[in-house]
Amino acid sequence: MVKMTHKSVLSFSPYCSYSSRRGMPFLHSTPLVALFHSQSSNPTKSGETHRGVSNVEDALKVFDEMLHRRPLPSVVRFNQVLAPLVKLKHYPTVLSLNSQMLLSGIRPDHYTLTITINCYCRLNRMDYALSVLAHFFKLGLQPDVATLNTLIHGFVLQNRVADAARLFRKIVVGGHCQPNVITFNTLIKGFCAIGNNTAAIQLLGKMEANGCQPNIITYSTIIDSLGKDTLVDEAKNLFSEMVGRGIAPDLVTYTSLIQGVCNLGQWKEVTRLLYEMASQDIFPNVFTFSILVDAFCKDGMVVQAKNVVQIMIQRGIEPDTVTYNSLMDGHCLRGEMDKAKQVFDLMVTKGSMVNVQSFNILINGYCKQKKIDKAYKIFKEMPLRGLVPNTVTYSTLIDGFCKAGRLQEAKKLFSEMQDCGQLPDVQTYSIILDGLCNNQQLSEAIEFLREMEGIKLKPDVVTYTIVIEGLCNAGEVQSAKDLFYGLSPKGVQPNVRTYTIMINGLCKGGLLVEAEEMLREMEQKGCSPNGCTYNTIIRGYINNNDTSRATSLIEEMSERGFSRDASTMELIVDLLSKDTVDPVLLAWLKDKL
Repeated sequence: MVKMTHKSVLSFSPYCSYSSRRGMPFLHSTPLVALFHSQSSNPTKSGETHRGVSNVEDALKVFDEMLHRRPLPSVVRFNQVLAPLVKLKHYPTVLSLNSQMLLSGIRPDHYTLTITINCYCRLNRMDYALSVLAHFFKLGLQPDVATLNTLIHGFVLQNRVADAARLFRKIVVGGHCQPNVITFNTLIKGFCAIGNNTAAIQLLGKMEANGCQPNIITYSTIIDSLGKDTLVDEAKNLFSEMVGRGIAPDLVTYTSLIQGVCNLGQWKEVTRLLYEMASQDIFPNVFTFSILVDAFCKDGMVVQAKNVVQIMIQRGIEPDTVTYNSLMDGHCLRGEMDKAKQVFDLMVTKGSMVNVQSFNILINGYCKQKKIDKAYKIFKEMPLRGLVPNTVTYSTLIDGFCKAGRLQEAKKLFSEMQDCGQLPDVQTYSIILDGLCNNQQLSEAIEFLREMEGIKLKPDVVTYTIVIEGLCNAGEVQSAKDLFYGLSPKGVQPNVRTYTIMINGLCKGGLLVEAEEMLREMEQKGCSPNGCTYNTIIRGYINNNDTSRATSLIEEMSERGFSRDASTMELIVDLLSKDTVDPVLLAWLKDKL
């Protein structure tokens, strides 16, 4: 149940220093593009900082000394003390010093206000950031493009891309300032981060109309997003457009495109891109190689992945934690736990290479192989290496215990994680509910479900489906129905699996009329039945000796392009061997086989 492809991934983040929530599983979240493209939105517009300001203590000392001078230094001098503190990420300190400046009668300029806005944005206080924007106009100051970029970046940091776009339109239409390439790139990155590639491409098309030329970062951002969404043809078209405009692709652009092609397993195209890179004296780095290793491993091609690692070492490029995690995961996916452990041990010998993700991968691998004791032993090593298990770690191990039938240990670990300050999420609860239902502990499962609702942790359709299935398997069809029909009022829409499980429960309870009513109802509500749904209700009719209705549904299923599964075929073959079935139906069934 636990999916190890949590989105803690390698993401290429053109321009911004924030991590994308989208990307390749088992790769880290270092913003790759930012390593090669550096664009600063430092509101001081100054490469200089006050002499002697290199840490917080120095800054506070200089600030205090300046505050006691008479006459007071200009606001520019104070800005030069605040700016380094922003770079050091001491945002609360900057805000405190800014308050002292105001109390001392130092009138802020637009750089001071932009610094303040940036701090509030970094502290996720966009309400305060916007209130500072209002002060611009009260003081008769005009926000410049750096201010606009800072606010848009703040909204994007909080995944409030719609608000960022709204501000962009308001500022641009109002003529308050002219957006620059950083403005567009930041908003484009925001759209890409939420998967809205269409909006990103539309914004790209509007850049020239606003007197702004797209650059390598603009194109690389969108190409990267398209690649992650496996829209490789669109990514290639944009790549060609970029080259046609005279913008030369760099390592970041190629790496983004290679990742997209790898996701589709197009290895010939990967090879072509690598040769094309080499012809332009652009060579893969550790991030590019890590993508190749990860992609090979996901395709079960661990030998090829290990060859890539050897090439890295021969070229003097040291594989990092990400590379080895991907290789270890590749062995785990193939059930090669001894080899996975060898990679883990190699990482340990190299120093501080193992991280929480490394442990999670190995623990998950052991759990999948039902080697729960080995998984637990690895888990107990984490504190010894100064690492704190996270929610994924606990969820993985709890799932392992549940699937091994060791429910008491699973529940103990569930309590332990909360005692250690790790809050279970919806997936953790779903795992423990699945374990309880599979072990016929329905009363306790219902208690856990109510506990979730009580702590405002909203169960999703997967969670409810688990409990509904548990109730149906236990023959408590009415309770299952009550829970099922209570989903829509809670804003949870049943999916095809939920309907199929409920239909199966009704069939087992002999409630065939209700089962077929539900089959019709699901389509009316926009949820089309699949082959599993049809096979379930057909078996229900056959098991209840209603072969006439079963044959009608077999016909309907065939017309929709679905096939009978093995269980249904077994029942039909068994039916044909009996003499009690209507001869006309027998002839029809034989004709359909």
